Amino acid sequence: MLPDLQNILEKHKLSQEDYQEIKKILQREPNLLEIGIFSAMWSEHCSYKSSKKYLSGFPTKAPWVIQGPGENAGVIDITKGYSAVFKVESHNHPSFIEPYAGAATGVGGIMRDVFTMGARPVASLNAIRFGRIDTQDSMANLHKFLLKGVVRGIGGYGNCMGVPTIGGETSFNACYNGNILVNAFTLGIAKTDEIFYGRAEGIGNPVIYVGSKTGRDGLGGAVMSSDSFDEESKSLRPTVQIGDPFSEKLLLEACLELFKKDLIVGIQDMGAAGLTSSSFEMAGRSGSGMVMHLDKVPMREKGMTPYDLMLSESQERMLICAKKGKEQEVIEIFQKWEVDVAIIGEVTDSGLMELYWYGEKCASLPIAPIAENAPILDREIKEPVYLQNLRQKNYKPMIENPTSILQKMLADIEVADKNFIYEQYDSMVQTNTITGVGKLDGSTIRVKENDTALSMAICSPITYCYLNPKEGSKIAVAIAGRKCVSRGARPLAISDCLNFGNPTNQEVMWQFKESTEGIKEACKILNTPVVSGNVSLYNQTDDKDIYPTPTIVSVGLCEDYNKTLDSALKNEGNTIILLGELGSDFGGSLLQRIMQNEISGDCPQIDLDAELRLWNLVLECNQKSLIKSAKSVGKGGIALGLSKMAILGEKGVEITTPFSTEMLFSESQSLMLIETHMPEKLQEIAKKFGVACRVLGKVSMDKIKIDAIVCTLQNAKELYYQSFKKILG
Repeated sequence: MLPDLQNILEKHKLSQEDYQEIKKILQREPNLLEIGIFSAMWSEHCSYKSSKKYLSGFPTKAPWVIQGPGENAGVIDITKGYSAVFKVESHNHPSFIEPYAGAATGVGGIMRDVFTMGARPVASLNAIRFGRIDTQDSMANLHKFLLKGVVRGIGGYGNCMGVPTIGGETSFNACYNGNILVNAFTLGIAKTDEIFYGRAEGIGNPVIYVGSKTGRDGLGGAVMSSDSFDEESKSLRPTVQIGDPFSEKLLLEACLELFKKDLIVGIQDMGAAGLTSSSFEMAGRSGSGMVMHLDKVPMREKGMTPYDLMLSESQERMLICAKKGKEQEVIEIFQKWEVDVAIIGEVTDSGLMELYWYGEKCASLPIAPIAENAPILDREIKEPVYLQNLRQKNYKPMIENPTSILQKMLADIEVADKNFIYEQYDSMVQTNTITGVGKLDGSTIRVKENDTALSMAICSPITYCYLNPKEGSKIAVAIAGRKCVSRGARPLAISDCLNFGNPTNQEVMWQFKESTEGIKEACKILNTPVVSGNVSLYNQTDDKDIYPTPTIVSVGLCEDYNKTLDSALKNEGNTIILLGELGSDFGGSLLQRIMQNEISGDCPQIDLDAELRLWNLVLECNQKSLIKSAKSVGKGGIALGLSKMAILGEKGVEITTPFSTEMLFSESQSLMLIETHMPEKLQEIAKKFGVACRVLGKVSMDKIKIDAIVCTLQNAKELYYQSFKKILG
């Protein structure tokens, strides 16, 4: 038995029950290296032991789904022999500890997940969430620092990789004061018959290490990401990996050249838990065994041990299972690109991971129980106490000066244009961006290989999810899809990143359960299966959990890129139409926060069948060229939506409605604002789909007039484009 065993187990976040199970699996006492491997593979970050129970049952199949969850990224067919490969993932804890490096390596990691499938990355999005920065206190100053560091990290890595960052979402809420969220998404394009998978099979096939040399950075990263924060968390800085985008660019090009030749069986990114997770996952998916000689791993530090090499999370590394006899051809490709490459092992049929250090066996572990059969926890759940109190408060707004409310909304940190952020991102590299950052709703790229367009939108309505996790999560799926529809694209699939608090808290696990049920229901009815994703738990500091934050990315296809829509008003005199039924929905709304500085009540309810009818209506109208511009109605209701369309198009609006003043700011779901030059035909089609269709008014010159709201376009633009910069200082 190891000396001071209890201390070793505590450092590795393993319980005595875990230790007894390890001994049962091994039929002996483990050594320190083996404990480290079990710790990493059974961590929340790698094993999903608290969440797996609720992830089962996600809709994952459709005729266009080629690969669902379980691989590095999801894959969907986008016609004419091409596929889209995509995934969203979190890098929350590292970004809070070291904002530049944490965000940068989050971007690098998600890009590797995509190109390891054989796809060239062509677009990135991000969702970043911080505490309030519009106050005058030390917490606001801290989060301004974190925001600036995260943005520089995202831009620095993505720009160097030559992958455009074409959109995203930024939120500010006190619930993130102690635990920011950084969720990164990348999409790549590949030929459908050239998709690669993370598998190691074929007895005697060589296992090859490629990429940057291994150092000690990131040691314990997976375990660190599976725990909450406290005052001691600053000591975790060494567990944050340091990335090098120039090394990753070389690795990317070398891998893409490799994929053009019939040289490999499988390839896997070394992400969380590094060489441990990549080797166990590759062998585990195939039921194989593996021998690895760790002394052959390229190292950049002296005195490294097998423990360091197996658990390091150094960046820009891949593990390859090559075809026997093709080793030299693989090596030559990586040497040409000046990327480190070494044969470190081979595939066996033993079902064991056998590790050697200068000829001496230092670990022997059965792969299946570690890779595929990690403990699944059945944690207790309880509806949060706060909900009963909040839902008793039925908010009924009374607005005396609607123009002032609109102006406050345009200047609000949640709404104002985030040009400070996106101006640091290269959104036009690769020259395929059709609708990029700062253009509202979904972002769109042209797929030049098949003349289609892909739209993608990222969303998490955090106040809705706090008030009603199930309904809020349904709305998240719907909003992300609707933002693609407003670009003229049919939503085909989603990737999700489920950010929640401490799973040992019964109320957090209830929130998680409700959220997953909402996602399942929405994806089933809207026919947007989940093809990839990530769970991030323990987003808690000093016993304060974040609000439930399920980040949803929807990806949609427009088969003719010339049919792509945007949200900028086009021509004076065109008719503006509201599609959908407007109700009184103010719980968790922007209006409620601005007027009350709090949220309460219940979030809006959504009719998913009505949502799908709206999608089908808009897509058919777009095919018939009836739509000039379109905007999903979200925060701030139709008043804010119309104002944004006006600002973006540098046109005015002249709107008269039968609604009360308050209703102009209602956040009812399944609503779309449409600019059309053929209102009668659009109304006729709306009737066929059973979608309410109301003419609101016209596009005008230079004034925003919506019932009693009157604001010059110039004033609106100044508030919208300048406020965030002023707040940030």
